[in-house]
Amino acid sequence: MRPEPLLFLLIGVFLFSGFTPPVNGWRPWRNQNRTAAAADYIFGGSKKYEGSSDLIHLRYHMGPVLTANITVYPIWYGHWAGTQKRIIREFIASISAADSRRPSVAGWWKTVQLYTDQTGANISRNVHIGAEKNDRFYSQGKSLTRLTVQSVIKAAVTATTRPLPVNPKSGVYLLLTSDDVYVQDFCDNVCGFHYFTFPSIVGYTLPYAWVGNSAKFCPGTCAYPFAVPAYIPGLKAVKSPNGDAGVDGMISVIGHEIAEMSTNPLVNAWYAGQDPIFPVEIADLCEGIYGTGGGGSYTGQMLSGADGATYNMNGIRRRFLVQWLWNHYKNYCSGPNALDQ
Repeated sequence: MRPEPLLFLLIGVFLFSGFTPPVNGWRPWRNQNRTAAAADYIFGGSKKYEGSSDLIHLRYHMGPVLTANITVYPIWYGHWAGTQKRIIREFIASISAADSRRPSVAGWWKTVQLYTDQTGANISRNVHIGAEKNDRFYSQGKSLTRLTVQSVIKAAVTATTRPLPVNPKSGVYLLLTSDDVYVQDFCDNVCGFHYFTFPSIVGYTLPYAWVGNSAKFCPGTCAYPFAVPAYIPGLKAVKSPNGDAGVDGMISVIGHEIAEMSTNPLVNAWYAGQDPIFPVEIADLCEGIYGTGGGGSYTGQMLSGADGATYNMNGIRRRFLVQWLWNHYKNYCSGPNALDQ
């Protein structure tokens, strides 16, 4: 039986106040205090596919996963240039572009496809972009809380003109905030998060994610390694593949969140740990790992283009740098990279 709306809202507020979005792998977090032992626990020995560990038990908790064709509904909040939108759209479209040059985004998605529901059905290989919504006039202001994020989504699905479709079974709603918008906890160990909307706020239970453009607020944290934090001397940024460090930095976070929404859309499917309020999901376990040799503070083997740009996979026409994902059959992080193609 579904809780009454007020009770559901109170439960949701409790969960949101205690829920830390799953971004707990390595990034140059200023306040992070990880010991070498902790890094060894997560990233393990020196196997070909880094992150190997027999100590991590990612389990299925019987909730739904996205086995039908997945539709991503972008919500562009604030001011976005056309070139920025095209970079993000192509990354999403590249997930299903099986004929892209290897190593490819579609090859990266094959790790997500390994995950199943209780009937044995795999996550869909088909991911495409659906209708989009622009919120150019900052309907909720330039400083959002996690609850006002849901209000933005509500406005998008209930708009009087061209509302986004309501698709709770195979849709994911991707709220993208421009570089002049601050979202609660942004930069303080959070570059993006995913959850589901509350019927008491939005009217529906919809999987959604937020990802912010960090170009002005904290590029050294959320656009790493295309920007580096000033408090780590001697660390040099690499050239971004699409000429926009903020948006190129968003790409890996978007991939992180879409992968986790697909395998854990209602936070009751695939995760490690005992507490669903603090789930450790398939992308959390590989945060900061982009290729063979990655782990701890090292990104791993990456590719360098003729123009000097750094990337690890190809899309339809563009190149991207996207973190690896956890393979629950092998207990390691895996993905396409320079050494196994």
